[in-house]
Amino acid sequence: MLTAAGIGERIDRLADRLAPRLREGPWTAIAILLGATPFSSDLLRALSIRGVDVGFDALWLESYRDERASSGRIVVRADISRPVTGRGVLVLDDVFDTGRTIAFARAHLMAKGAREVLACVFARKPEAVSEGLDDWAFDAPDRYLVGYGMDDAGQWRSLPYLGAIRTTLA
Repeated sequence: MLTAAGIGERIDRLADRLAPRLREGPWTAIAILLGATPFSSDLLRALSIRGVDVGFDALWLESYRDERASSGRIVVRADISRPVTGRGVLVLDDVFDTGRTIAFARAHLMAKGAREVLACVFARKPEAVSEGLDDWAFDAPDRYLVGYGMDDAGQWRSLPYLGAIRTTLA
């Protein structure tokens, strides 16, 4: 789907779009574990090059377990470790399809006192309604994505490029 260089180009364009907004007031980026780890690291480095330094934390949410479809139930495996009261929060996730994870994270962080929550993902699926999503790096096809943090039952997460499983989602 995308080479490592192609991923880097998308991240740079996304950082260019986000940097002006993130210069206003204190912000904390929250990576949704585990899938968003590579995306979060690359985006935060790209923002830093643009003179934007944000706090960083993680929220481990789980809805897929080892399946290829969401269970529809989101479980908090590990919560954030630093307060977000009065701060802007940039939620970073790997892929946006149903929007349930982002909606859950947004409500969870607002309940913790965030000033506002922006949601940003690496890949947006075509069936996804963009409501609740503020920005994304890549319009993905309707395929099961692997690599660059995305996995299939724990496999392929560490690939430096973005690939897809040959079967389509049902």
